[in-house]
Formats: sequence, structure tokens, C-alpha cells
Amino acid sequence: MSGLIIGLTGGIASGKTAATQAFERRGIVVADADLAAREAVAPGSAGLAEVVEVFGVGALAQDGSLDRAAMRRRIFEAPDARVQLEAIIHPRVREALRAACEAAPGPYAVAAIPLLTEGGRAAYPWLQRVLVIDVPRELQLARLLARDGIDALLAERMVAAQATRAARLAIADDVIVNDGTLDALDAAVEVLDKKYRGMAAAGL
Repeated sequence: MSGLIIGLTGGIASGKTAATQAFERRGIVVADADLAAREAVAPGSAGLAEVVEVFGVGALAQDGSLDRAAMRRRIFEAPDARVQLEAIIHPRVREALRAACEAAPGPYAVAAIPLLTEGGRAAYPWLQRVLVIDVPRELQLARLLARDGIDALLAERMVAAQATRAARLAIADDVIVNDGTLDALDAAVEVLDKKYRGMAAAGL
């Protein structure tokens, strides 16, 4: 049972996945919010049943799964729909992340929550610390362009749609500035891994 739970977040193309992989290589369980969100509305789930109850059978694809493209259009056309959908999914995601982290073997666990800043840290009172994977905006845009093969205007819009760098840093207890190599990122995770193991051992 992990008594110390670390929330990990960061902007798009900041290196969150590489950071979580570095923790996993050290035997640390990482609970992923994106995966939990998909599972919350998986076929046969209570979450998907509630989506259908609220939005109708038009929310389903032919195979009975959530029609994500249709829901994206709906959310774009009606902002209230986003609020309704998030009210179904987010509580289930938080519950799943907490359960996975608390049940994890090892000295501590990590909850990877890309939109932690946007949702507010107060929504996750069971996080003992928040680790932000930080990256300068110019490098973030360059990585996004290279990774997704998109144009600069779209990259700017994607970054602008998220919380600001300052807002993320404001909720951070720990920060890794990921502006170097993967080896440098791994070394930074190694330092924090030792720190978190020490905190867990001390019951902090």
C-alpha cells in the first residue's frame, strides 16, 4: 500500500510520458488519467450508461462504444455538453486513480494527470505532492511541431488552450525542467525517486 502519492502533470509536449516511464523503470506504479478516462466510459460500464442516459443513443458508435468524434462535435457546438460529460467522467477518473495509487505496491505511487492544473489541485486532496514537468514555451512548440507534424498556428492554439506555464508552476511542489536530453530527464527523475523514497520511509 502506497502512503505517498505524487501527482505528475505538465503541458502538452513537455515530456510527461518520458518522465512516467522513468518512474516505472524504477518499479513505481503510475496510474494514468487518460487511461482511466477511457475505462470510465468503456462498453458495459456504468459511466457509458450514464452518458447514454444524458446524451441519448446518438452518443454511441455502431459497435456500442462511445462515439468520440460525435461527442467532440457536440461539445464544440454546446459548451454545456462539456460540463455534463465531465461531470460523468471526472469523478470516476479521480476515484480510479486514487484506488490504483493506494493499492500500489512500493514506497510511493504516481498519478499522471495532464489537466491537473485546469481541474484544480483541490479536486485531488489525496495527492501529497505535485510534480510539474516544465518546458520553455519555445521548446514546447518546437517539440509539438516535430511530434505531430502540424503547422505553427495550430501548435500555438493547442498550447494556448491549456493552463499557462505560470499556473502550472504555481501548484508545483517539485519541478523538472525538461529542456535537455532523455538522459538528463532520467537523472532528474532519479533524484526525485530517492527523495520520494526517503519521504515515504519517514512517513511524510
